[in-house]
Amino acid sequence: MAEKLHHYRKSYEKGELSEVSVDENPMQQFRTWFFEVKDNGGVDEVNAMTISTIGSDGFPKGRVVLLKKYDEYGFYFYTNYNSEKGKSITNNNKVSLSFFWPNMERQIIIKGIVEKTSEADSTNYFHSRPKGSQLGAAVSHQSTVVESREVLEKNLAELEKKYENQEVPKPTDWGGFLVKPISIEFWQGRPNRLHDRIRYTLKDDDWVIERLAP
Repeated sequence: MAEKLHHYRKSYEKGELSEVSVDENPMQQFRTWFFEVKDNGGVDEVNAMTISTIGSDGFPKGRVVLLKKYDEYGFYFYTNYNSEKGKSITNNNKVSLSFFWPNMERQIIIKGIVEKTSEADSTNYFHSRPKGSQLGAAVSHQSTVVESREVLEKNLAELEKKYENQEVPKPTDWGGFLVKPISIEFWQGRPNRLHDRIRYTLKDDDWVIERLAP
């Protein structure tokens, strides 16, 4: 059954973006936008981002993960290295990240090259998580087929008992990824679909700033 969505229209009028006023460093521009969105309210998880990878079947796949840190090197998140996205990254370490913040009519699209973080970084972050999250990571062989929800809960209960009074060891197949950006595009919605798009591209260790047609 066809469902027309022509009436889903919105005029974007909450801001503007100029290549003259943006920061010369895209990571600083990201930081500025991140906290403006956070302080403006209306977004449950401002650090939620979509990571898109290319799978072994040749198809792209996007899924939402949580950004856990960013610095001058790039963007960090943590996962099971043997998950579908972990294996996809191992086979092809070129990915895309995107943030969509409708409360301020903003979007950021990042192209980057991925590398694993150090074992020390992964371990430190793992033990900073709530114990329940640690146990959840330990019990889940992410992306594999499971018999039922009950099996997962049974295995979790066994681990809770096993580690009731001791530290949960970080699984060997779990850790961090760092996405090192080579391109970062900032999108600000504008009226009449004449949106502002400012792209930073890394060339010879310098960031080139350009305006793109909407």
